[in-house]
Amino acid sequence: MDIKNAQLDVDTWIKEHGVRYFNELTNMAQLTEEVGEVARIIARRYGEQSEKESDKNKDLGEELADVVFVVLCLANQTGINLQEAFDKKMDLKSIRDKDRHKNNEKLK
Repeated sequence: MDIKNAQLDVDTWIKEHGVRYFNELTNMAQLTEEVGEVARIIARRYGEQSEKESDKNKDLGEELADVVFVVLCLANQTGINLQEAFDKKMDLKSIRDKDRHKNNEKLK
């Protein structure tokens, strides 16, 4: 996924179908809700909680895509070029954490 184009796709969708962006606080609440839905699936499907019958058909990929959509909305409305920010973060992690996980005894 090219983040820059994903941001443009979301912006086009908002302008054509969504009328306008929800305000930042509303989108933050919506993001929290979507992350909660992901957490519910993960906890029940991969964790120790039993999965309810009504949750068995929930699509984890769809819920993760909801999270990405709202993150892209927040980036757009706050003027963040998420592609640049992500690339910068990956560069930083590649330098700062180059050997950190390889040397972590807990991961061996």
